[in-house]
Amino acid sequence: MTVQTDTTTPDDPRPATEPVAEPEPVAEPEPVAEAGHAPAAGAVPGTGHTPDPVTSDPVTSDTATPADVVPAPRPRRRRRVLRILKRTAIVLTALVLLAAGSLAGYAYWTVQRSLPQLSGTTTVPGLHGEARIVRDASGIPQIYADSAHDLFLAEGYAQAQDRFWQMDVQRHVTAGRLAEMFGPSEVQTDKVARTFGWYRVAEQEVTMLSPQTQEYLRAFSDGVNAYLGRHEGAELSVEYPVLGFVADDYRPEPWTPADSVSWLKTMAWNLNTGMIDQFEHAMLPADLPDGASDDLFPEYDYRRWTPIVPDRAPAAAQPAADDRTAPAAPAPPAVPAAASAALADSAAVRTVLAAVLGPQGTGIGSNSWVVAGSRTTTGKPMLENDPHLTPSLPGIWYQVGLHCTRLGPDCAFDVSGFTFAGMPGVVIGHNADIAWGFTDLGAADSDLFVERVDGSTYEHEGSRLPLTLRQERIKVAGGRPVDLTVRSTLHGPLISDVLKTAGEVADRGRVPDVPPHGEQDGYAVAMQWTALDPAPTVDALFALDRAKDWKDFRAAAAVFASPVQNMIYADTAGNIGYQTPGRIPVRKAGDSRRPVPGWTGAYDWTGYLPFDQLPTSFNPPEGYIVTANNAVVGPGYPHLIGADWGTGYRSRRIGELIEQAGKLDVAAMERITQDTWNGNAANLVPHLLRVQVGAEAGPARDLLRGWDFTQGADSAPAAYFNAVWRELLKEAFTDRLSRAGVKGYAYPDGGGHWFDVVRGLLDKPDSLWWTSTADPAVQGRDAMLRRAMEQAATDLRKRLGDDPQKWRWGALHTLTLENPTLGTAGPAPLQWLLNADPIGVGGGTDTVLANGWDPKKGFEVIWVPSMRMVVDLADFERSRWINLTGASGHATADTYTDQTKLWARGESLSWPYGTAAVDATARDHLRLTP
Repeated sequence: MTVQTDTTTPDDPRPATEPVAEPEPVAEPEPVAEAGHAPAAGAVPGTGHTPDPVTSDPVTSDTATPADVVPAPRPRRRRRVLRILKRTAIVLTALVLLAAGSLAGYAYWTVQRSLPQLSGTTTVPGLHGEARIVRDASGIPQIYADSAHDLFLAEGYAQAQDRFWQMDVQRHVTAGRLAEMFGPSEVQTDKVARTFGWYRVAEQEVTMLSPQTQEYLRAFSDGVNAYLGRHEGAELSVEYPVLGFVADDYRPEPWTPADSVSWLKTMAWNLNTGMIDQFEHAMLPADLPDGASDDLFPEYDYRRWTPIVPDRAPAAAQPAADDRTAPAAPAPPAVPAAASAALADSAAVRTVLAAVLGPQGTGIGSNSWVVAGSRTTTGKPMLENDPHLTPSLPGIWYQVGLHCTRLGPDCAFDVSGFTFAGMPGVVIGHNADIAWGFTDLGAADSDLFVERVDGSTYEHEGSRLPLTLRQERIKVAGGRPVDLTVRSTLHGPLISDVLKTAGEVADRGRVPDVPPHGEQDGYAVAMQWTALDPAPTVDALFALDRAKDWKDFRAAAAVFASPVQNMIYADTAGNIGYQTPGRIPVRKAGDSRRPVPGWTGAYDWTGYLPFDQLPTSFNPPEGYIVTANNAVVGPGYPHLIGADWGTGYRSRRIGELIEQAGKLDVAAMERITQDTWNGNAANLVPHLLRVQVGAEAGPARDLLRGWDFTQGADSAPAAYFNAVWRELLKEAFTDRLSRAGVKGYAYPDGGGHWFDVVRGLLDKPDSLWWTSTADPAVQGRDAMLRRAMEQAATDLRKRLGDDPQKWRWGALHTLTLENPTLGTAGPAPLQWLLNADPIGVGGGTDTVLANGWDPKKGFEVIWVPSMRMVVDLADFERSRWINLTGASGHATADTYTDQTKLWARGESLSWPYGTAAVDATARDHLRLTP
C-alpha cells in the first residue's frame, strides 16, 4: 500500500474576517512548493522547510546485507535521557524567553511530563481485565490481553502515549478543522476538506460496520480517552504549549471511532492520481500546439512490462471462489461525497496535506513481492513490502504486536505489523498463519464530470435537477467563523467551487463531446470517486488480522472498498497469491483518462465490477509475484481496471533479481530492497556518450563511461547523470510548458512516465521538444543533450567543487526528516528540537530503492520507502522490519529517530513475534489494570 507529503499550498492565506456564503476558488500556487521546500504563505504548519544539500551521514554502499549487519550499540538510556533533557531545556528555555520571559525549571518539567510511563503499573478506566504493554529497546509495543476489547483498548492507550499530537492533527485535517488549531491561515484548506466531506463519509461508514468492528473501534477510542483523561497540554506532547500561543483555548476533544476511520479517506486520496491525470489530459491539448501533447502520453508498453496477472486462463489451482463476494453495487447516490483535504489546487491538488500526507504524481509508488518455497532456502514462502510515501517526523507507520493471551472465538488476534497512528489493529503484517502486503494499483476509480449549472440547478439527461446544498461553518482560532456553502450534483461535489484548476477545465479544457466554451457559459466540475461512497472497509482490516488461509484472505478483500490496492499473500502451508480488492466502476462509456460531460448521462456509472471478476492469482507457475504499481492485467483483460498504470522499471528489475538470486533467504530479499539500478540511465547514457561537449563538461561526461547505472550515495556518475536529467527536463519540457501557460501540476516530476516520454523522443531528433525556449540556437536532440550536459557540469562545479571524481550523489540527494506541523512553522528553537539533520541517501525515482525526488524542485528526497518488512513464513522469528523514524512521536524520547540511520544504511531490526522472543528483547513492561 502506498502512506505522507507534497508541500504546495493555497495562495490565499488572507485571514477570513467576514463569513462568506459561497466558496472561492483556490488561487494557482507557484510551482515551487513541494515536499521539503518553502511553502506559500498560509501553508499548513510544517510544510515549508528547505533542507540544505549537505550530507550529515552519507551512505557509502548500497550492497550491504541487512540481516547480517549488527546495529551499533545503542546509548544507555540514562545517558540518552540526560542528553535529551539538557538539549530540550535549552530549547524550551529559549522558547519561554521569546514568548513570555523565563520560568525556572519549565523545560525540565515539560520534558518529564511529556514522556509517558512505560514501566510499572497503572490503572486504566474501561478495562475488563489486565493487559500488558511490552516494549523492546526500539520502543515497539507488543500488547497482551485476555479479551479483544482489552487488547484494542490497550492499543489505543499505547498509541496515545506515543503519538497523540500526530493523531490529533490528522483528524483535524480529515475533518476540515485545521483552522481551529492553527488559525486563519488554514481556512482555505478547511474549505476544501469540507467541500469533499471526508469526515462525513467516515461517520456514515462507522454505522455500516459490523457490531464487532464497532466494538473494537469504541474500545480503541476508550483507550485513547483514558490517556487523555489524565494528561493535558505539555503532558501530552511538547507541541501543545507552543500551540497555545496561536489557540490559547484549544483542548483536544475525546477520540471517536470516526476519527480512526476518516484517516482511510486521507490515505485513499493520496493514492488517487486519477484527477491529476484527467487535468493533464484536458489542459495540455488546450495549451499546446496541435499534436504536441501526444508525445507526453506514450502508450503503456505491455511488451516490456509484464502485468502482475498475465493474460492467461484462470489458475486451475485456485480454491473454489468464495461465496462471500461483494455484489455489484448501484451507482453512488447524490449525496455530498468525500474526497480530500489534500486538494487545494492544481499543483496544490497534491498539496494541502503536504505536511501530513504526501505528494501525488507519476513517480510515487510502492514495492511488494512474494516468492514461493520453490525459490527460497527454507522451502516456505517469503513476502516483502515497502510502501513509498512522503517522509515526516514522526513517520506515518506505527509498529505493534497484538496478542490474545487465550486464543479463541472471542479473542482471535495474534498479529504483528504496521498500522497508522490513530488506527486500531494491524494494516500490513502477519499473524500465525498468513502474511500480506499492499501497493497502490492506480485504479480507474474516479471521474471528473463537467456540469451545466444554472443558478441552483444543473442539467442531466434533458432535465433540470436541484443542486444539493450543504452549509458548513469553519471555526477559526483567533478569528471569526467562516461560513461555506457546498454544492453537489449526482456525480459528487462541485470541486471547481474551491479548485481554480478544475474551474479552468470547465472553462477551456479539451473534454469529449463538449464544444469550446468560455467563462460565462455556466460550466462547473464535479468529482465522482468510489471512496466517496460509504463502505465498511474497516471490517476488512480486522478480518485480515484474523485470517487463516487463502479463502479467509479473499473474503476480507471482498469487503475492502477503497483505496483500490494490490494485495499480496503468503501462508505457512506454502501458498502465495495476489488479489485486487476494491470498487471498480462500470461506466456506460469513457476510460477515466479525461473529464467527461455530466449532463448527457452517456458517461454515468452503472455500478461496480463484481468481486469475482477482479484480477487474482494463486500459486502462479513463475513461483513469484511482483507488484510495483505496474499494470495489473494485460490489454486482453475484458474490464477497465486502470487507465494510467505506473511503468514497469521497478517490477521488471525486481523480477530479474529474484530470478538471478537462486534460492532466496531473508538477507537476499533485503538486498533486493536496496538495489539502485537506474533504468532511465540505461536508456539515455548511450545517447549522451555519443554527443560532443565543450572542454569544461568533458571530464564530467567521462564519469558515465563504464558506469553500471547504480546510484549509491557515494556515486559520482549518479550525481552527474541526475543533474543532466534535471537540466534536460527543464530545458525540453518545463520551460516550454511554463511559457505555454501550462500549470505546475503537469510539469515533469521525473518519474518513470517521463523516462518513457524521453525514450520515445530519442527517435525523433527534430521534435519541437528538442528546441530550447531559453536559447533558440539550441535546436534538435543532440543540441539539447549537449546543453543539458554542459549546464549540469557547470551546476555541479558550483555545488560540489571542480573535481568531478569527488562528486557524490548523496551530497545532493539528501533526506531531511521534519515534524510536519510546528517543526516547519514553529519557532526556530522548536524546529531544531523536532526535526532531524539531513542525511545523504542513494537510490532515486523508479529505482527499487525508491528515494524519490522531483527535478523541478531540487535533488532532495520527497518520498521514500516509508517502512520495509520481510516475512519468513518458515520461521516468523527470522522476519525483519524497519520503520523510517521510530516508535515515539516525542522529540525527547530515545525512540524518536532511532531507526532512521539503520533504515538509511539498508539495515533492519529483528521482529520478535512469539512470547519467548518478545520477552527476550523486552526493555519496558507496563501493566494496565482496571
